[in-house]
Amino acid sequence: MILYNCPPSGNCYKVRLFAALSGLELSVRDVDLAAGEQHQPWFEALNPWQQVPVLHDGETVVWDSQAILIYLAERHQLWEWWPQEPGARARVAAWLSVSGNEIQHGPADARLVRVFNAPLDYPHAVASAARTLETLEKWLAEHPWLEGSRPTLAECAAYPYVALAPEGGIALDAYPAVRRWLAAVEALPGYVAVDA
Repeated sequence: MILYNCPPSGNCYKVRLFAALSGLELSVRDVDLAAGEQHQPWFEALNPWQQVPVLHDGETVVWDSQAILIYLAERHQLWEWWPQEPGARARVAAWLSVSGNEIQHGPADARLVRVFNAPLDYPHAVASAARTLETLEKWLAEHPWLEGSRPTLAECAAYPYVALAPEGGIALDAYPAVRRWLAAVEALPGYVAVDA
């Protein structure tokens, strides 16, 4: 399995983190976004949106980090990460959606502005991050993990951009339950940091 990757990307990190935590082996190929490699015809043939990550597994090509997480869990029957019970699966899927919406448009967008000079509305990203982190704090004050009694794909999807929030100028000091959860993810066997 080849993962087309960009090292500082939190979305790519979601996939690398899940692979590390679940013991899956990936061949990682970095795509030089700064040089515009994602716009080359060979890459556009893999992902019409010209974005990383992309997973190439034999005849199967999957793009979008949340979709890749689901594919890997399904392909390798990692049901402890992607529960088969419909209610639990739906709740994990809801967190994948939160990762791609609320977390993306809050902490992730703030980081894009601060680290990569992205032309986004920084005050809006900061306000969105505050709302997202306040909701996450309330949830994690009453739950050890995002869904159920153990980590799931929800952790792999949500953790990266919350952990990277300080790079976007978003302090986590006011969120002790969030910080406890981040530490719990970092204590999992196989954990790798974003720059590993």
